[in-house]
Amino acid sequence: MSAWKLGYQANCWGPLGGNAVGVTSVTELTYRTFGGMDSAMADIAAAGYEGIELFDGNLLDYGAAEFEKLLDKNGLILVAAYSGANFIFTEILDEELAKIKRVADRVAELGAPHLVVGGGAKRREGKRDSDYSRLADALEQVVRIGADRGLSAHYHPHLTTIVEGPEEVRRIFSETSIKFCPDTAHLAAAGGDPAAMIREHANRITYIHLKGWRRDPFAFTPLDRGDLDSKPILKAIRDIEFDGWITVELDAWDDPRKGAELSKSYLDQA
Repeated sequence: MSAWKLGYQANCWGPLGGNAVGVTSVTELTYRTFGGMDSAMADIAAAGYEGIELFDGNLLDYGAAEFEKLLDKNGLILVAAYSGANFIFTEILDEELAKIKRVADRVAELGAPHLVVGGGAKRREGKRDSDYSRLADALEQVVRIGADRGLSAHYHPHLTTIVEGPEEVRRIFSETSIKFCPDTAHLAAAGGDPAAMIREHANRITYIHLKGWRRDPFAFTPLDRGDLDSKPILKAIRDIEFDGWITVELDAWDDPRKGAELSKSYLDQA
């Protein structure tokens, strides 16, 4: 195992969703894990991880002082928060960015280095060419939001958005200066070669999401399960001399702590 710093996403400790009030108030639409973050943090620390990433909604549930106590109690570092938006609809963009500013304020207040966003909505009738420019313009605003608060801002290509596979990834990063947070399972599920994409975009990568993926039936898995071979990915990460935070992620698992332990055991032996 290389000298990477390992974190874990807390999204596995309950069903995933969003704040329902966001249906009628866009600025309140945050991601959420409907589970206890105190339990998640205890399990993540017990599994041997140094850091934690949270969804924006879960992080905003806490005041800074209260959350710092939880971090200290479990010996963890807040690495990042994950937020998202449609980003392509001009009329609501200011509301979406207001939410991201609130998240960035809390992340910066807690001394975390990274802010991660996903998004770029798929329209009912399909993608429009102009949507990529709109997304890129919005991401440049996210870059400025991060920079104003001393944060490194990252874009996370994601299934169900307009940036999934290699060509879409290549296109959006040609139009924006935001950093690239590769999620190895999402990239593979979209038809990409995560190792090759990490090498291609090495100069944009200062934070990584790592997880496994099973093709049929579709599921995200611990790193030692499923159809995605993590060995070439880890080699690519070493080859680009990456030495930052890697956050392991697993959207759902019957025993969240066991899932975290499986991935940590795999990485310890890699």
